[in-house]
Formats: sequence, C-alpha cells, structure tokens
Amino acid sequence: MSFRARSILFSLDAERAHALTIAGLAAWARAGAPFASRVTDSVLTTRVARIDFANPLGLAAGADKDAKGVPGFHALGFGCVEVGTLTPLLQDGNPRPRLFRLVEDRAVINRMGFNNGGLAAGLARIPVRRAGVLGINVGANKDAVDRIADYVAGVTAAAPVADYVTINISSPNTPGLRDLQHGAALNDLLAACDVARGKTPLFLKVAPDLTTAQVDELARAAIDNRIDALIVGNTTVSRPALRSANAGETGGLSGAPLAGLARERLGDFRKATGGAMTLIAAGGVDSGAEAYARIRAGASLVQVYSALVYEGPGLANRLLRDLAALLKRDGFASVSDAVGAD
Repeated sequence: MSFRARSILFSLDAERAHALTIAGLAAWARAGAPFASRVTDSVLTTRVARIDFANPLGLAAGADKDAKGVPGFHALGFGCVEVGTLTPLLQDGNPRPRLFRLVEDRAVINRMGFNNGGLAAGLARIPVRRAGVLGINVGANKDAVDRIADYVAGVTAAAPVADYVTINISSPNTPGLRDLQHGAALNDLLAACDVARGKTPLFLKVAPDLTTAQVDELARAAIDNRIDALIVGNTTVSRPALRSANAGETGGLSGAPLAGLARERLGDFRKATGGAMTLIAAGGVDSGAEAYARIRAGASLVQVYSALVYEGPGLANRLLRDLAALLKRDGFASVSDAVGAD
C-alpha cells in the first residue's frame, strides 16, 4: 500500500475505510483490472481436509463478512478466502463506533457483533467459479432462542456451495457465545453440525483465551465429532501492554500483540490432539517468517486479517515469496513436510 493510499484510508473512520476497501477491491475485480502476479510455487501447494490449496495462506473470516470481495482477495494471492461470519438472519451488530485501529501497536480492536446481511444474501454472492478455496464461516444470531439450531441452519445452507464450513463459537462480541466451547452444549453442537455438513469438511474456530483443561476438552470433542480442522484462534479479550490511545476499548484484540498468545495456544492444541488433528494458525501472522514458524509449530495452514490493515494488499505475495524461500532453505519439498517440524 502506498503511503498516500494508507494516509487517506487512515484519515477515515476504521469501519468506513474497511467498507470502501472491500467495495474497491470488488469493483477492481469485476472490471478485470490486473492485479500483481500471484506467487505460484510447487513448494507452497498442500492438501488439507481433502482440499487442494495452491498455497497455505488464507484470509481470515471477518474481513469479507458478506462475500462481496471473493474474486479480488483471491487475485491478491490468497490460496483461501473465508467469508462471514454469516448468521441465519440479517444482523446489524453492536452500536458504532465498534472498530478501532491501534496504530502504534499494529493492532485492531473490534466489537462488531456478527454484523452481516444474513445467510441467504451472503450465499447468493458466492461465485460458482473461483480462483482459490472458499470457506464459509457461520454463527448464531444474537437473539436466537436455539443457537445450535442457528448453526445447523448455517452449516446446512453453506455446505453445498463451500469448499469447507467453519463453526465460529469463539467471538467475544456476542454475549454467551463462548459458552458453547465446553460441556454438553459443545458436544451437542458438534454432533448436530457433523450430520448437517454431509461430505463437506467442517472446521471449528476456537478462542485463544482458554485454560489447559478447556483446550483438552475442545480437542477431545473435536476428535470425537469428526471435525476436520481447528482454527486457532480468534481475537482475545486479554490485554497485553499496549501503547495506543484506543487500547482501552472493549472487544476482541487482534494483530501483532496477539502473536505470542496465538503461538502458545497453537502449541497447546498440538499437544492436546497428539498431532491427530489438522490445525490452522491465526492471530498475529504478518510475515513469511511468522507463517513459517506457525507451520513448524504444527499448523497446516495460516490465516491473516489485521496485518492487511498495516501491510496493504501486497502482503499475501510478499509473505508467500518469503515462505517459499524459507521452506527451500531448510530442504522441505512441501508445506506438509514442514508441519510440526519443531
């Protein structure tokens, strides 16, 4: 991103700037305008959950909530775009302002609250032909009487059009949602969604704010209910030392300050699953070196979002070039060969 473009976007309210970015990216793709050449290298190809990925870099859910920019994000170089979170009914989310840049910390705080135009509207925008893998992230409406039924509805509708579906029970911005991460509710949810997904791979997105006992419980439930991968993890409600003026805002923290906690939780899930569960790393990934470290720690794929705010649209290709160089430097023939090397 040029200094001028960043200055213009950073002069706007964060949520408005985000919406304009998505709209611009979508318009650019529709017009057939050229993007920078995508990084293609056989060392980056991988297969996860019966899906072939051109590279292991994914766009995390939350960036493209309503599936408006899928072709554009694929054109930027992402091997996978995960849209959503989509809820069965349209939802306005929490009052504004609800998205805050922490520039000095290279971080973001959000309390969006699953704002989206609803499942039907989002699925109608999913391109049939696409240049990469497409995941659909589903959640429950804030006022749902039966949240498990909302998830089942989401999985049922999304499975026929997605390459994989993610159950998001880890957002801190919907009251009580994280309660689904333990106990009978967790097993009931996963069992119901396992039936609803048919043959489509099913992923589960978990929070980084978990105790050892909670990690063990989630890992066991995921294995028992045939979950194909765990995304570790979402934003955090914890607050490391921060310098920015917006540090006191409530909501989930993402970006560079989350990296240490995200790495720790990835290691915990690797240990808890005994390497038997596919893991996807998210949280504070902003470079090829960080992506490589997460892969060596046990991640089969990595996802980014907040780093795009500070690194701009060239992030994906820069990260992938550096990752490919690191894999070759250390003698790995593929991403899968490096998973869990440490």
